[in-house]
Amino acid sequence: TGGPISPPTTLSLWMRPHFWEPGAAGEQVALKVHFDLKAIFDLPEAVMTDNTITFYEPVRPGDVISNQQVLQSVSGPKTTKLGTGRFWVIDVEFHNQRDQLVGVERYTGFGYRRAA
Repeated sequence: TGGPISPPTTLSLWMRPHFWEPGAAGEQVALKVHFDLKAIFDLPEAVMTDNTITFYEPVRPGDVISNQQVLQSVSGPKTTKLGTGRFWVIDVEFHNQRDQLVGVERYTGFGYRRAA
């Protein structure tokens, strides 16, 4: 009853960088923590195995949204049919200009190296 709200399911789209944007150095990636983990563990392949989004305060016209990526966990080495690698869980937290939590998108990924 506080007026119109933005479509909740578009929350994760608003903060995704494009591959290129004016003034940015290098390629922009949407889930930087994921790509950093692939590089740290030298895992050239990856798949997302789960994705959920939880909504909190509604986003209203005029709100200014910010986000941060939070690494929740990294597993030890695992071997699957895809190869050997690690699972990780990353939360992307979205806040409005009043620092109210408006949503959390959770990704579970599996970075791996194919068997030779």
